[in-house]
Amino acid sequence: MATMKAQQNVKESSQIPWNTLPLHKRIHWIHTVLLTLTPLIAIYGYLTTPILTKTLIWSVVYYFMTGIGITGGYHRLWSHKSYSAALPLQLAYAFVGAGAVQGSIKWWSRGHRAHHRHTDTDKDPYSAQKGLLYSHIGWLIMKPEPGAIGYADTSDLNKDPVVTVQHKYYAYLALFAGFIFPTLVAGFGWGDWRGGYFFAAVARLVFLHHSTFCVNSLAHYLGEQSFDDKHSPRDHIITALVTFGEGYHNFHHEFPQDYRNAIKFYQYDPTKWFIRTCSFIGLTYNLKCFPKNEITKGQVQMAEKKIGDIKKTLNWGKSLNELPRYTFEEYQNKVKESGHAWIVINGIIHDVADFIEDHPGGQALIKSGIGKDATEAFTGGVYDHSNGAKNLITTMRVGVIHNPNSKEE
Repeated sequence: MATMKAQQNVKESSQIPWNTLPLHKRIHWIHTVLLTLTPLIAIYGYLTTPILTKTLIWSVVYYFMTGIGITGGYHRLWSHKSYSAALPLQLAYAFVGAGAVQGSIKWWSRGHRAHHRHTDTDKDPYSAQKGLLYSHIGWLIMKPEPGAIGYADTSDLNKDPVVTVQHKYYAYLALFAGFIFPTLVAGFGWGDWRGGYFFAAVARLVFLHHSTFCVNSLAHYLGEQSFDDKHSPRDHIITALVTFGEGYHNFHHEFPQDYRNAIKFYQYDPTKWFIRTCSFIGLTYNLKCFPKNEITKGQVQMAEKKIGDIKKTLNWGKSLNELPRYTFEEYQNKVKESGHAWIVINGIIHDVADFIEDHPGGQALIKSGIGKDATEAFTGGVYDHSNGAKNLITTMRVGVIHNPNSKEE
């Protein structure tokens, strides 16, 4: 009887529009408590516990270990299959990745694949279109509407024994790798149990959370769109510094199967450097790089688009199709009858009246071309004018000669 009543309650609640449910039913309380308490605990520890040098070093080291566990393991290895890793490295990734306390490999990768497939849409679990705060942390605090997140195939992960075991025991692994292990190292290593807990465990976790969260938020707002501007991801050195090299995000979204985020040797991408270094000792292999030719195409296309946008802001003179058309004789008569200071260059009539006094070659030279075809003189017969001069005269167009090849008699 109780079971039937519970089923009825579930059915009734599922018929209620998601956005009309009470707020407390839409909040993900486990995530909220974790993301709220850890900063408070870290602040308390900072105010009450001295920071030992060894503990500080260990905190930074474990920060990078767990960060690479996410970027190198969860992200580039399992989510995108951008390279292959030997079993020892997979196990290490699974452990330190759990220490980042961001969900299991399976859960994390499923959401990230949906993010790539449905970028900037309502099916994107952390869509940048919903705001910087939402894409950074709001999506974790608020439960997604049932069925709202887009489909992503994870059948390969379901067959991966490392992924399935880590997913099954994730809660225990996260507790141990995230909090107990870093505390034990500092405690047994140099007797700093409090520092190990407050700094290497909790404070490290707070910094790591918001560092990797920036991949979903800051990397979609700050920087340039170097390869494509269809979606929001951007490239920026600051985001790269914050996110273990994940800040070249426009490149990553355009070429997700590439094991690199930064393609220049001087760009900051410690995750790439780690993966590459591991390849020298056989821990990683089959490192995938997108063809350079196609990468360059994207850069050229975006450069052309940017140049096109700039060109739209410039005065290139009236289009030739908009200009009145004259025969050469009509052009000469106009000059004689009205006294226009018109000159023909390459079959186009230019009004140079306002430029005569400013002509670098002197007024006499420019006046000598009025009412004539000055093409030869302009293009080298007298002086081969600069590109600047050729651009300037486009703003002086007033007409077109019917037959540009006709000669003055």
